[in-house]
Amino acid sequence: MINRRTFIKLTTASTCFFNTGFALAGNKYKTARYWRPSFGGAVVCELCPRQCVLNNGGTGKCQNRQNRGGQLLALGYGTPCAVHIDPVEKKPLYHMYPGEKTLSIGIAGCNLRCKNCQNYSISQSSPLKTNNVEMTPEDAVDEAVKRGCRIIAFTYSEPSVWIEYVIDTSLLARKKGLKTVLVSSGYINHAPFEDLASVIDGANIDLKSFDYTVYRNLNAGSLEPVLQTLKTARRKGVWLEIVNLIVPRWNDNMSMIREMCKWIYANLGDNTPLHFSRFFPMYKLADLYPTPVESLLNARKIAIDEKLKFVYIGNVPDIDSNTYCPSCRKLLVERKGYIATTHDLKGGCCAGCGTEVSGMWNL
Repeated sequence: MINRRTFIKLTTASTCFFNTGFALAGNKYKTARYWRPSFGGAVVCELCPRQCVLNNGGTGKCQNRQNRGGQLLALGYGTPCAVHIDPVEKKPLYHMYPGEKTLSIGIAGCNLRCKNCQNYSISQSSPLKTNNVEMTPEDAVDEAVKRGCRIIAFTYSEPSVWIEYVIDTSLLARKKGLKTVLVSSGYINHAPFEDLASVIDGANIDLKSFDYTVYRNLNAGSLEPVLQTLKTARRKGVWLEIVNLIVPRWNDNMSMIREMCKWIYANLGDNTPLHFSRFFPMYKLADLYPTPVESLLNARKIAIDEKLKFVYIGNVPDIDSNTYCPSCRKLLVERKGYIATTHDLKGGCCAGCGTEVSGMWNL
């Protein structure tokens, strides 16, 4: 098993696979969902807020959907460029089956253009350009079972732009008793996410900032669709955790962070885990300095002041990332790096005082 930093180096240099035994694959195509025909053989992709209008041969902003002869195709279906076994804590998902292994899968493409992207070599590429292995939905489920992974994670790039593969794999996984999770920016239209939320079990959504201008300038996206995704996930019963990567000079305004925490409390509930993550120089922000730890600590204090019960800090060694009972503060889940040990948590309740602790704890 490799750590997060090593994985990033590998994916930046080339492509990361464990020894699956699957052959390198050519490109696979499947008729896409969520589009409509337009004039002169063009099509309109209705998957995400960009609503790309594509003439014949044109490819969407995500580089994963292409018009061929008046039909919208999903490129790279069943041919991931990154496959690995990760602990679920790495997503990060702290309240969903602590210590479980995930079969983590990524296909190239993304509909955002984040200046700080850590996996830009695959997220800002096309399935037509990456080195891929053939892994059908059936293969993915079989591989997860074979390797003792009870969770399949769709991650590393932007899985919403390869939604066809996510849905098909999730449906098969559910029949085998496996769980599926989405690691996503949440930048997707409402109707497609309704379908997605019906078949996945958990999601970590990257709420990149709480400012419309920052979303546009740092990520080339917009805030409102992400907020809609978060509310839909909560309403549909998807286990939800949120990451906010604090990037110096961009989204480290503490007043903005306070407004974000207030919104989470009012719209998603005080039991929604929130992870403040440390930025390291990367991609187009390689000359920027890492997030000061003090900024992360201040953000956590604000979130707690705004009555959020489960607030964590990521990408900082030797910082307390344990889960405690929100009532009596008894240690419930102890974490050392990505190794999690459950203590005094019985049936989703604190063994000390009986307080219910929100999460998915037992497979």
